[in-house]
Amino acid sequence: MAFLTKLSTASSLVRACVVRGMSNVPENTVYGGPKPQSPNQRVTLNQLRQKYRKGEPITMVTAYDYPSAVHLDMAGIDICLVGDSASMVVHGHDTTLPISLEEMLVHCRAVARGAKRPLLVGDLPFGTYETNTNQAVDTAVRILKEGGMDAIKLEGGSPSRITAAKAIVEAGIAVIGHVGLTPQAISVLGGFRPQGKNVSSAVKVVETAMALQEAGCFSVVLECVPAPVAAAATSALQIPTIGIGAGPFCSGQVLVYHDLLGMLQHPHHAKVTPKFCKQYARVGDVINKALLEYKEEVTNGSFPGPPHSPYKMNADDVNGFYKELEKMGLDKAASAVTAAAEKMDAAK
Repeated sequence: MAFLTKLSTASSLVRACVVRGMSNVPENTVYGGPKPQSPNQRVTLNQLRQKYRKGEPITMVTAYDYPSAVHLDMAGIDICLVGDSASMVVHGHDTTLPISLEEMLVHCRAVARGAKRPLLVGDLPFGTYETNTNQAVDTAVRILKEGGMDAIKLEGGSPSRITAAKAIVEAGIAVIGHVGLTPQAISVLGGFRPQGKNVSSAVKVVETAMALQEAGCFSVVLECVPAPVAAAATSALQIPTIGIGAGPFCSGQVLVYHDLLGMLQHPHHAKVTPKFCKQYARVGDVINKALLEYKEEVTNGSFPGPPHSPYKMNADDVNGFYKELEKMGLDKAASAVTAAAEKMDAAK
C-alpha cells in the first residue's frame, strides 16, 4: 500500500509539472496548476489579457533559433513568434512560401528550448492548413505537440481561413490572426504591398479582424496598414492587436529579431528588410568586423596564441611522447613535438 501511495504521489507530481509547462492553462487547475506568475515563469494568455485591459503595451519579437530565443528570454519579451519569415531571413528565399512544416518544427523546437518565459507562437506555413479544417487542426496540433509552442498564428481573413481559425480554437488551441499584408498571399496581392490605403480596403481590414475575433482568436496581427486603420481595428476589437508597420495605436508591436538588431548587411537581406523597421543596433557591422579580425589573425599566425592554447603536457610527458614517436620511426613528428613545446614555453 505504501508503494502504491508513493506511485500515486509521483504520478500526480508528473501531471502537475506537465500542466505547469503549458502557458495557456488556467491558473486555478484541478492539479494545483501554476503558482502565481513570477518573472521567471511562462507568460500566460491571462497575463496578456490583463496587460491589454490595463492598456499596457505587449511586446513580441519574431525569432527562429535557440540563441535568439535566449536573448528574448533575458529581455523579458512577452511573446516570441516563430515566423514563417524564417523562409526569407534564415533560408534565403525571396518569399515565405517555400518553407515546409518540417522545417518550421525544427525552428519551433529550437526556440522552445531557449525561451522559457515568453508565450510561444508558431506560424502555420503555407500549404499546411488551406485544404480543409481537418488539415488545419492537424497542423496546429503538430506545432504544439512536436514544436513545443503554446499557440499558433495563421494568415488571412477569407471564409475558409476564418473557419480554420474557429476549428483550431475549438480543438483547444490558442490562435493569433493576421490581417493587412499577409505575405503568404503575395500571389493574389501582387507582391508585398501595404493594405488598407483606400476606403474599401480599410473597411475590409477592420471587418476581417472582427471576424477573426468572432472565430475565437485571442489576438490579431495588423501588418503594413495605415495608422488610422490600425487605430480603428484596435478600437473595434476586444482583443489585443499587434502592429508591424501599422503605426503606434495597436495594443502591442512585433519586429523580427534580425531586423531590429541590424544583423544582416547582405544585399539579399537588404531587399527584404521592411522600411518600417527601426534598427536598434548594427550588430551586422560588429559581426563583419570580428570575422575580418579572425581571418587576419589566423592568416598572420597570431591566433591561437598561448592564452587560447590552454591544454598542457608536463616536460616528462613531452619527452616520453618524443621518444615513443622516435620508436615508431616518426622522426619528423618527434621533432615537431619538441619545437612546439619550446615555442609555447618561449611565448609565455
